[in-house]
Amino acid sequence: MELRFGIIGCGSIGGFLGRLLTREDPELNGRARLTAVAGRERARARELGAELGCDHHDVPGLLARTDVDAVLLCTPSGTHADLGAAALRAGRHLLVEKPIDVSPAAADRLISVARQEGGTLGVVSQRRFDPATRLAKSAIDAGELGRITSVLIELPWWREQSYYSSSSWRGTRLLDGGGALMNQAVHAVDLAQWLAGPVVEVAAHTALLAHHDIEVEDVATASLRFAGGALGVLLATTAAYPGRTARISVHGDRGSVVIDSDELEYFHAAREGERAPAYGAFGSANQAADHAPSQKRDTARDRIGLLYQPHRDQLLDFLDAVRDGRPPLADAAAGRQAVAVVTAVYTSAATGGPVRLGTGTRHEEGTP
Repeated sequence: MELRFGIIGCGSIGGFLGRLLTREDPELNGRARLTAVAGRERARARELGAELGCDHHDVPGLLARTDVDAVLLCTPSGTHADLGAAALRAGRHLLVEKPIDVSPAAADRLISVARQEGGTLGVVSQRRFDPATRLAKSAIDAGELGRITSVLIELPWWREQSYYSSSSWRGTRLLDGGGALMNQAVHAVDLAQWLAGPVVEVAAHTALLAHHDIEVEDVATASLRFAGGALGVLLATTAAYPGRTARISVHGDRGSVVIDSDELEYFHAAREGERAPAYGAFGSANQAADHAPSQKRDTARDRIGLLYQPHRDQLLDFLDAVRDGRPPLADAAAGRQAVAVVTAVYTSAATGGPVRLGTGTRHEEGTP
């Protein structure tokens, strides 16, 4: 079964996914094919179509084609629910770039349409498909780390002012939905919840400290409480010059794992009968090297710097989900939960108090 894709949104991510679909890849070739691209700026759509060797359209033109089975939606975040709903109502399956939209209410609208139309709906969260993340997930699910006690999410990145000035939607509440947290760190929020379970309470601060002429934060910090009792700390910033790597650490009472820049930096799971020194191992006893063979991956990168392999593996999972009639691994519910945490952080920062999360609460429905 071959799924024919159309891409809506001809910016950097749309171009990257188009090149992924059109490159030589024995696992994707014959299962996924790019048919057409569409964008708000017809000149850019024409340029990308020429590069990828496919047709270009406006959005209605792409959705009117009979040879588009699924849409990859790569437009500004605040347009995802409306454009995604149009694609689903046109009978297409939908894989939407993160975040699913900029509020839980918008996510709910999109999820409702997917249920009504019967289309497969997924959210791009390619870091779930990194080998290190998969190993951590397997170990945690198997109980190898014991009870999860704490989680650290660190995203100390840098973005020049020119990044925010490059597009009129960047840094706006309406279309970007937020700053360093909603745009950059939403991936890390999704991963932390996938590994350690849902966040149920946040207390947070946000600030704009290193940029100007934008409506959103470039620094966000939060204290997190997870459903299983673990506590967490979140730092998301685009004001950490010159930019460091993103890191997620998950600690339990029988082991710990640290993923840095999508690589397994530290792993330890207690072996039978093992007892750590009374005052701890101070970072020794790292078992990460023992898992090196399982961490091998395709190192090919696109010209914008992204690895092809994680997105390729997510596309393969999406193809399987359509074929098998099941939700994708990174489904709409997970996409909504990540946005719910982000908006709860914004609500906490605005009100100065903690915010509890729960399906349908007023805090989740708030906008940043």
